[in-house]
Amino acid sequence: MGKKLLVIGFVWPEPRSSAAGSRMMQLIEAFQLNDYDITFATACAKSDKAFNLEAIGVSQVAIELNSSSFDAFVKEMNPDVVLFDRFMTEEQFGWRVSEQCPDALRILDTEDLHCLRKGRYQALKDNAEFNKTYLFNDVAKREIASIYRCDISLIISEAEMEFLKNDFKVDESLLLYLPFMLDELKDHEIDNLPKFQSRRHFVTIGNFLHEPNYNAVLYLKQNIWPFIRSQVSDVQMHVYGAYASLKVNQLHNSKEGFIINGFAESASTILKQARLCLAPLQFGAGLKGKLIDAMQNGTPCVTTTIGSEGMFGELKSNGFIEDKPEEFSKKAIALYQDENLWEEKQRNGFDVINSRFRKSYYQNVFLERVELVIKNLYKKRINNFTGQMLYHHTLQSTKFMSKWIEEKNRS
Repeated sequence: MGKKLLVIGFVWPEPRSSAAGSRMMQLIEAFQLNDYDITFATACAKSDKAFNLEAIGVSQVAIELNSSSFDAFVKEMNPDVVLFDRFMTEEQFGWRVSEQCPDALRILDTEDLHCLRKGRYQALKDNAEFNKTYLFNDVAKREIASIYRCDISLIISEAEMEFLKNDFKVDESLLLYLPFMLDELKDHEIDNLPKFQSRRHFVTIGNFLHEPNYNAVLYLKQNIWPFIRSQVSDVQMHVYGAYASLKVNQLHNSKEGFIINGFAESASTILKQARLCLAPLQFGAGLKGKLIDAMQNGTPCVTTTIGSEGMFGELKSNGFIEDKPEEFSKKAIALYQDENLWEEKQRNGFDVINSRFRKSYYQNVFLERVELVIKNLYKKRINNFTGQMLYHHTLQSTKFMSKWIEEKNRS
């Protein structure tokens, strides 16, 4: 009989809407390779964009926050492995898992370092240089505590591995670098992609529930697009993304060629039609799904240092990395107009996908680490005194606050 995996999701996975949704599907696929019986549970309401997990053999369960009904559920299931989707989920349910299933391996998928994203955002708002004062925020205290309470934490970016090891002094034995796990691009797939002359216009794409995406589109409209449009008058900037709010839609201006299109049914179709992707991200963390999608579909990209973080390693980028709006705009125009340069950057993107995000390699790394830690779980936890301490103190407050809320809801 196969091992049992319980995934406690922050939200239902929406791979067409966000990189986080794609990431979750990649993790589920990896566990299915080792014949895990998988249950996905979340307290979040399901949207019409949620992936139907039952179609791939994954059980779907709705759970409640601050309810002892979860205790009975998880005890009866008795999973071998529990995967927490983001640190907030571990805070809410980790102590219950620990009490009811103490021998279950606890894995945290950080998605990205929330404390890094928040610190950078605050520094941007303060018009100040990002430093440890911004990094060591209240979210960091919660997030790093969650990492210590888990047996393995999945880190999507090499840059974030360095932050955790060097700035937060987290022992590397608690961490696993696990980027996006992607299929190799085959020669025939590359050959069938639309060529330079058959593509038109600029594109950017991203879920607007994610604040860095709205900020980037606003920055694009105010600081970059006017210059590009003044130099190349017949082009359009197409903006796609799920959950576009009123403030996003108000940026639409057809006379200026700045087009808000809303949700993209197929990001691949959109990117294959576009000649260039623009991603002027001013803050954020993790790996940027829009850059991955662009490279997979042969669409060169101009982005910022923040946008490129953890993406290219020692390889050349699939476009240009510029932080100053005028240089960003000039590089975008050059790349849009120069076919030879465009083809060179496109090839770079294919190399990055095939060299840095190999699905088969990272699936094996991940699954081997899981099995190794399962076999040595007692010893690993004994050596993680900080984690023991945090379970003893931190989660006592979380536990009793949750119990208080549950009693209050009954009255």
